[in-house]
Amino acid sequence: MAIEKVKEYFGQYGIENRVREFAASSATVELAAQALGCEPCRIAKTLSFMAAEGPVLIVAAGDAKIDNQKYKAQFGIKAKMLSPEEVEKIIGHAVGGVCPFAVNENVVTYLDVSLKSFETVFPACGSSNSAIELTVKELEKYSRAAAWVDVCKGYPENR
Repeated sequence: MAIEKVKEYFGQYGIENRVREFAASSATVELAAQALGCEPCRIAKTLSFMAAEGPVLIVAAGDAKIDNQKYKAQFGIKAKMLSPEEVEKIIGHAVGGVCPFAVNENVVTYLDVSLKSFETVFPACGSSNSAIELTVKELEKYSRAAAWVDVCKGYPENR
């Protein structure tokens, strides 16, 4: 199970006990925000795309939307999200639990600047009923992000 992979991954950093599991689903931004009692924007949603160099994850604020022009300028190709069937096979987590932790090899993670205005955010942990609260610096470290990008619509770095 993907959540076990994520917990094992976090074990190397001694933070596996910070993973929270819920009785209810947290598979969407809205459901996760309800489960956590926070604003939807603080959910760090992970979106899966196929770029020219291979699969990429974009982690963005929960209320952010991809700007196709910015995405194309950044990656040199039109934004094409993976299908739900492709996500689990290529990324290693099923839709609803996709996160930037313990992903398959050759998946590159990028963090969108929409996250920078928050002190802490809540990414999923490999299942449709899990999350972890991380500072943005911790997210950067544990996701092993390749870079910060600006690929979301109307989302200034500092709101």
